[in-house]
Amino acid sequence: MAHTKSLGTSKNLRESEAKRLGVKKQDGEGITVGQIIIRQRGTKYIPGKNVKQGSDDTLYAMVNGKVKFRSSKKTKFDGSRRYIKIVDVLTV
Repeated sequence: MAHTKSLGTSKNLRESEAKRLGVKKQDGEGITVGQIIIRQRGTKYIPGKNVKQGSDDTLYAMVNGKVKFRSSKKTKFDGSRRYIKIVDVLTV
């Protein structure tokens, strides 16, 4: 029986590709219809006025305008509150 391990394939050489998530347009930047504002997993940012949420939680603009970020309090069904970040697109 051999005392050295056979030289074969290694199991730890795979690495997943980066998904390029994050904020793509900053507060006050101009934006056109359909442009992506934020790519996210889950709802860290909530869509506001003139913003829609895609099936993968991506937020994108519905009108031409400027991006505006704001925060607010949201009351959950159990009565507890949390701060949320809302993204709006204001028409110019």
